[in-house]
Amino acid sequence: MQSVICLFVAFIAVAVFPPGSCVQTVIGLYGETIEVPCNNGNKMPDGIIFIKWKYVRDDGTPGDLLVKQVAKDEATVSATDGYKSRVSIAANFSLMISRGSLTDQRVFTCMMVSTSNLDEYPVEVKVYKKPSTPVIKNKAKELENEKLTPLGECVVESANPAADIIWMKNNQSLVDDGKTIIIRSSVTKDKVTGLSSSSSSLQYTAGKEDVTSQFTCTAKHQMGINQVSAPETFPIHYPTEKVSLQVVSQSPIREGDDVTLKCQADGNPPPTSFNFNIKGKKVTVTDKNVYTLTGVTRDDSGVYKCSLLDNDVMESSQIVTVSFLDVSLTPTGKVLKKFGENLVVSLEKNASNEAKVTWTKDNRKLDKLPDFSQLTYSDAGLYVCNVSIEGIRHSLSFELTVEGVPKITSLAKHRSDDGKHKVLTCVAEGSPKPDVQWSVNGTNDETSYVNGKATFKLTVVSSKNLTVSCLVTNKLGYDMKDINVFSQKNEDGTEQAKVIVGVVVGLLLAAALVGLIYWLYIKKTRQGTWKTGEKEAGTSEESKKLEENNHKADV
Repeated sequence: MQSVICLFVAFIAVAVFPPGSCVQTVIGLYGETIEVPCNNGNKMPDGIIFIKWKYVRDDGTPGDLLVKQVAKDEATVSATDGYKSRVSIAANFSLMISRGSLTDQRVFTCMMVSTSNLDEYPVEVKVYKKPSTPVIKNKAKELENEKLTPLGECVVESANPAADIIWMKNNQSLVDDGKTIIIRSSVTKDKVTGLSSSSSSLQYTAGKEDVTSQFTCTAKHQMGINQVSAPETFPIHYPTEKVSLQVVSQSPIREGDDVTLKCQADGNPPPTSFNFNIKGKKVTVTDKNVYTLTGVTRDDSGVYKCSLLDNDVMESSQIVTVSFLDVSLTPTGKVLKKFGENLVVSLEKNASNEAKVTWTKDNRKLDKLPDFSQLTYSDAGLYVCNVSIEGIRHSLSFELTVEGVPKITSLAKHRSDDGKHKVLTCVAEGSPKPDVQWSVNGTNDETSYVNGKATFKLTVVSSKNLTVSCLVTNKLGYDMKDINVFSQKNEDGTEQAKVIVGVVVGLLLAAALVGLIYWLYIKKTRQGTWKTGEKEAGTSEESKKLEENNHKADV
């Protein structure tokens, strides 16, 4: 990289060049070829005879480097010092200096001689070198809390000009305040190369929060992009201020579980040994911070503590509660009772917390346990009691069977849907399930048995009047009932007779009503005749008719 800067002549240049002259500045890179332009790189005027490059020696005297005749292809090197093997001239008459070093930081002059004039163009050369990557050395092993401690030294080597160093914490610049942060920087030069090395030491007052802080240093240089060191972290040393006890176990703790007590302290480095107070008994553990209780019982519930070995006052405590649940159910297993008997169900429980109780019958949830003061067949079933607290659950059960002698509660008959048969229905209660026997043959229809209630159906074809018996039995006894079944013919005749009798009775009642009305009418007419003096002989025919009508009504 090269740059050309036009500067006004310094006081040294004033002694060599006329006032008002403009001196170019060229920046070359260390170790690379430096190109020094003649006439600011502009096109050369006509009539040039030769070009001559000169320089100012270290002692301030002028010296010649080379001469290039325009008419000749090769230049003549006149330098006798280190430049003899390092200088050459380019096609555009620029001076080329190979293997650039800090000794090349001087003024070089291009002198152009033409047929009509002689011009000189001074150029000042500066040589830059990019610094090495910054490295933090002499790092502290640890920092002490709230104490100013040397953290480390940042070193940046082989640069020109010297690099500036900036200390950073978590990518934020640190500023020297003379109290909590102190930064001291210095620059040294290599006697052979002349290159500069920068160093910067940092003293820092750390806090507990700096346990995770990252420290870096940045090298700033005129070459451009800043370079950053690898981040460093430091342990912060501080004494214990607080102890905490943790109960490591599943929640809730149940009888039979293993419970681990873990003691922790906030000091750094953290303590490695502790005292545990196990319900009044002191237990010391070394090189670890845990103590395990195996197979705990309800008697292990209580207050547990831990503390530092050298400071029993700095302690922490936790309450350990062991959950338990004891349940007893009476009765259990298979329970056999008689119909109408009493059953007493007793549930006893002992728990560390309030227990929740639920009941199910044949897998259906119950709002509450039924009243068993007088058992019925519908009370039979599998009863399950679930008792639970957080983390613990017990299930107990009993299977209730209610037995009784079968009893017929209903025996009825009706016509079948097609009207050609009789369907007899016998309903009986009892347990075990009753068997049925009919006194006549027929077709057995559906049979059901639910909650101790059995329903039997029989379809018969009756050709004559008969009495049918339903007999139900189980191992405990039996019951029987009869029902009269008429033939289809007799049943139809009976219905017709009932209709005829009804019609006759209706006609007789109507005739009697008519006779009564007529009799009242005759009586009223006779009363009128007595009043007018007429003879009663005129009504004898009417009386005769009335008597005939009354006689018909009686018949």
